[in-house]
Amino acid sequence: MKHLQVFSCTTLIALASLAGHAQPAARTYAPLPRPDTVRGLYVNRWAVLDQRVWRLVQVAETTEVNTLVIDVKDDRGYVLYRSKVPLARDIGADTTNPVPASRIRAVLDTMRANGIHAVARIVVAKDPLLARARDSWAVKRKADGKLWLDANQQPWLDPTHREVWTYAADLAAEAVAMGFSEVQYDYVRFPDDPRLAREATFPLAKRRARARVIRDQLAYLKKRTSAMQVPMAIDVFGLTTSDTTDMGIGQSWEQFAPQADIVQPMTYPSHYSTGMYGFPNPNAEPNGVIDHALKDALARNAKLAHPPLIVPWYQDFTLGTPRYGPEQVRAQIQAGYDNGVASWLLWNPGSSYTIEALLPKSKP
Repeated sequence: MKHLQVFSCTTLIALASLAGHAQPAARTYAPLPRPDTVRGLYVNRWAVLDQRVWRLVQVAETTEVNTLVIDVKDDRGYVLYRSKVPLARDIGADTTNPVPASRIRAVLDTMRANGIHAVARIVVAKDPLLARARDSWAVKRKADGKLWLDANQQPWLDPTHREVWTYAADLAAEAVAMGFSEVQYDYVRFPDDPRLAREATFPLAKRRARARVIRDQLAYLKKRTSAMQVPMAIDVFGLTTSDTTDMGIGQSWEQFAPQADIVQPMTYPSHYSTGMYGFPNPNAEPNGVIDHALKDALARNAKLAHPPLIVPWYQDFTLGTPRYGPEQVRAQIQAGYDNGVASWLLWNPGSSYTIEALLPKSKP
């Protein structure tokens, strides 16, 4: 994959500002307006720590990309920078390779100067660090009340506990004050494990279905996030656009969609099972999978009194055959356009993208 290497003047200025490590003065930044059409890339914490973040900033300066989604809290429970949120500090969530405050400030200021939309990604229920530190908030086993562990032997937070969502909202408020202009909540669900129903107990559910629990908690997040005067986006399974159940994870379109400003289905073709939408190998049909998924999402949205915006995640990684390159990435984007869905986000877990799939920035 080809990456752009030449830094712009604004990026060089930002890099120069990192020569010292003095903590910047505390400032509160007013959120910038969200672009009418969002075209974004996911940026993990490791990319922020090394030079990739500046390459990605330049990608946004020179191509159609206008948004970067940056991990503020990842699915290990680690916070990107030293936090002032008491719980984050208490459990040490901000002490593992924290990005220096001066570097965060340089990144966000550079993005702001170049009109690049900054989105804070905050993982909610998949947080093994908090689950171990506050085990009363974690999913428990029916048999003995001990921590329930997933296939990777990791505990999950119990989505029925309001404290789990309060922590996410508190981190979001801090991120917005730093200069992020949108909040994206991920893992807003129960664990996706068939063992959960028979092995785990959720006493605070109080007979509510899982989809109702997630709806109620998202309503709380929406109230908190609206007070920050920024849009609230949620990441959901791609299959939620077509599946009429909650798939055992509490994600049902009609329940979660009205609670968010933006719904972002993770419509990665590689994640659909054999035969889905009639395709023997959905991964080999990037245009067809996205076309079916978005048609279903739009149809369900049309029945809602207050439908959210739909901004799909597309696949820019290889999992199975064929190998994904510019043709496959562009096929997904085109399927969105054909359905009137102009905004999109690209996911690569290593934040390494197919630059050849991106169009150059239009000149004013």
